[in-house]
Amino acid sequence: MNRSSLLNQLQIDRRGEAAGGPSRDRDGPRRFPMWILGVVAGLAAVAALAWFLAARPDRPAVHVAKAEALSTGAGSAGGGGSLLDASGYVVARRAATVSSKVTGKVAQVLIEEGQHVQAGQVLATLDDSNARATLEQAQAQAQAAEASLASARLAFAQAGPKIARQQRLHGLGYSSDTAVEDARNTLDAARAAEELAARQVAVAQAGRDMARRNLDDTVIRAPFAGVVTVKAAQPGEMVSPVSAGGGFTRTGIGTIVDMDSLEVQVDVAESFINRVQQGMPATVKLNAYPDSEIPAEVIAVIPTADRSKATVAVRVGLKAHDPRLVPEMGARVSFLAPRTAGPTTGPAQRSVRVPADAVLAQGPDKGVVFVVADGRLERRAVRLGPAEPKGQVIQAGVTPGETLAVGGLDKLKDGQRVRIDRRPIEDKTDES
Repeated sequence: MNRSSLLNQLQIDRRGEAAGGPSRDRDGPRRFPMWILGVVAGLAAVAALAWFLAARPDRPAVHVAKAEALSTGAGSAGGGGSLLDASGYVVARRAATVSSKVTGKVAQVLIEEGQHVQAGQVLATLDDSNARATLEQAQAQAQAAEASLASARLAFAQAGPKIARQQRLHGLGYSSDTAVEDARNTLDAARAAEELAARQVAVAQAGRDMARRNLDDTVIRAPFAGVVTVKAAQPGEMVSPVSAGGGFTRTGIGTIVDMDSLEVQVDVAESFINRVQQGMPATVKLNAYPDSEIPAEVIAVIPTADRSKATVAVRVGLKAHDPRLVPEMGARVSFLAPRTAGPTTGPAQRSVRVPADAVLAQGPDKGVVFVVADGRLERRAVRLGPAEPKGQVIQAGVTPGETLAVGGLDKLKDGQRVRIDRRPIEDKTDES
């Protein structure tokens, strides 16, 4: 074999590539065209991009909860579902700060906070030494006036026979006209003196009665039955029915509250006051005892509005006595729709309970939730019911079993795609 044949064996045959066919070495295997490799690489890049977009971190992770259906028999006090909720306080329609009618120094205080008292029971006494002295003086004056009246009556009684004798003597010619006139004047003077003495006796007796009242006013009594909520004075202090003597004079002995007159007063927004009517049923839940309900009804809608708060006050009476009630307790009132006697038409809306963090409140009975379906959020307006220890009641807008986003609702948007975070909420850590 010569040198030229050896060089020919080292050359690459490119005639197949020029013809569009697969290239190969003269004695080697066939190779795939380069455009096929480019298509494969492009498809891999598109798949990688789709995977990145599907798993990119801008899809927020949210916690979710199922809407729990409530019993269809909810509602009490003879009413149906809640139409409106409002917050207020327990108030007493009959309460009094008991004081004395006269200014004096406290001698005894016979009450303590929490004590039950009856009408007319003695609560405290004042120093009565001056009142007793005044009464003794008035009694002496009354006795003197009565003695003067007795003397005037005697003089009048004696003047009558004298005028009769003078008139008889004058008829016989033994008495002058002057003597008869003098006897008549004496009778008139005795009659006037008797009338004056009688009036003086009446004045003295009135003064004696006034002194007795002043003495009786040193004993302070309960005006009605109730419970002592405040003890405001101690023995030795001055007490007065008016604010006198600066800061060292008390204006009352204590405060008594009639616990049978307790009711709830709530402020209802002007935009919802048209839902409240006198006599409509309601339920009251105390903030201190949220698990118990007290049946109630609307007593009256006070016909005046608070312009600073844009609210109207509503009085709610309690139908059952609860010994746990005390004045100024916080309470929440649910105004109930009247329960209809006949069958209702159409499907009834069932209330549901959801976690409190699943609702974005926008008013007394309005709110917004985000329903999670197929990885997307649906913003939905709902009508709120009462807040319970187990969660927030929703009366309309959500059906039982729907999935709601919980927490961070102010950062979510309608139609947004999300990922469900199945970790417990308490184990969730903030990502910064």
